[in-house]
Amino acid sequence: MEFSIKTGNPEKQRSDCLIVGIFEGKKLTPAAQSLDKTSGNALTMAIKVGDITGKLGATLILRALDGVNSPRVLLVGLGKQSEFGEKQYRQAIRAAFKALPDVVSSVSVFLSEVPVKKSSAQRLAAGAVETVLDATYRINSLKSKPAKATALKQVGIFVAKSDMKSAEAGVAQGLAIAAGVTLAKNLGNLPPNICTPTYLADQAKQLAKDYGFKVEVLERNNIEKLGMGSFLGVAKGSSEPPQLIVLQHNKGKSKQKPIVLVGKGITFDTGGISLKPGADMDEMKYDMCGAASVLGTFKAIGELDLPLNVVGIVPACENMPNGHAIKPGDILTSMSGQTIEVLNTDAEGRLILCDALTYAERFEPSAVVDIATLTGACVIALGAHPSGLFSNQDALAKELLAAGETSHDRAWHMPLWDDYQNQLDSNFADMANIGGRAGGSITAACFLSRFTKKYHWAHLDIAGTAWKSGKEKGGTGRPVPLLTTFLMQRAAKLSK
Repeated sequence: MEFSIKTGNPEKQRSDCLIVGIFEGKKLTPAAQSLDKTSGNALTMAIKVGDITGKLGATLILRALDGVNSPRVLLVGLGKQSEFGEKQYRQAIRAAFKALPDVVSSVSVFLSEVPVKKSSAQRLAAGAVETVLDATYRINSLKSKPAKATALKQVGIFVAKSDMKSAEAGVAQGLAIAAGVTLAKNLGNLPPNICTPTYLADQAKQLAKDYGFKVEVLERNNIEKLGMGSFLGVAKGSSEPPQLIVLQHNKGKSKQKPIVLVGKGITFDTGGISLKPGADMDEMKYDMCGAASVLGTFKAIGELDLPLNVVGIVPACENMPNGHAIKPGDILTSMSGQTIEVLNTDAEGRLILCDALTYAERFEPSAVVDIATLTGACVIALGAHPSGLFSNQDALAKELLAAGETSHDRAWHMPLWDDYQNQLDSNFADMANIGGRAGGSITAACFLSRFTKKYHWAHLDIAGTAWKSGKEKGGTGRPVPLLTTFLMQRAAKLSK
């Protein structure tokens, strides 16, 4: 899909559809007013007879208006003008593109010229691109007769002449983030018999080839030499070989300490010997969405050629219940030397992450962020709207929270108090891998914190945000927008 920044009068544009807005109270945006005047008050008549009121997300298509070169005008509700912000702006764009007829191949959007509180032309253009590509995404299905691809090929975003340069930068930013989101979605949506640990490693190698990243993939022998007994314990139950994937984007200054992203890569999670219930187990193909978000973020920063040093670490394996699988009561020795009593084999994500977090020490990072579909408890606590955020440094947490607000990919700061640590006590090892039902997402983060003493660290629990269930089942690509925005903001600070 091709995006371009344009300027001009709506009635003179020749595209398959024009998109303009109406606020509650029947107030037309400037572009809509221009079309109304040209067409002999056709929009006003539609409003007068009650076809549309301006309610946020409501849509109405008008056809063959007098004096208008485009055959369709899509009028979209923007809600209350006093409340119109970036969130409402994105909602309106999503609703408009969802309402487009399948045959439409070119669209002219006249919403980015509408004033939005505390926003810029760059952010509005970026938001439009991200939203359009998300709204028109098609799942990479393996049906014998796949769904027809969208006909939409060209999207013109109209802005004031003074905003064109800024908006063009926004388009580039939006395309980069959307490319990362799409990759993360595609990986998550693939079936687990295709998206194996080796497949993830191959995707990392392809990214390295495309963008000049340094890549290293460590297999079982090398992982054993590193002493990653916890990671290997989880991998024992599967015939799929484990992979430790390491990507490096070295575009910052040579002495700049890197930011490390660590993504949980359980490509299928049965729960192991602590077997999950059969219902909805198919969704455990999404247990590698932390890994997918790291690879997606690397695609985004590769597209942006971000002047920053970033390392991605993905421990990837399956959690399966064969005769070699770890059992409740087993004790594993992690790379850090700390021992772990396995009380539940379904709490496996933290077991692979802890060794990856220890491995991250060798890069002398400025910060480490791990991303994982870690706990159902986080879904109970926060639902599907924000990701859970835990950190051993408040300043880092604030950076990530701010990036989440800017990118509309929000997180919520959860406690990481020492009060919870004793729930992980074990009579037989340094710690247990679970701390009971109470505060389950917090004790999971407390477990990880024991392996992050040597650097600033944050943990994003994306169990509620990485995919949707039900009718709209599929990966969301989150938190690629949050992570990419966080890295962009870090790069901007370092360049000053």
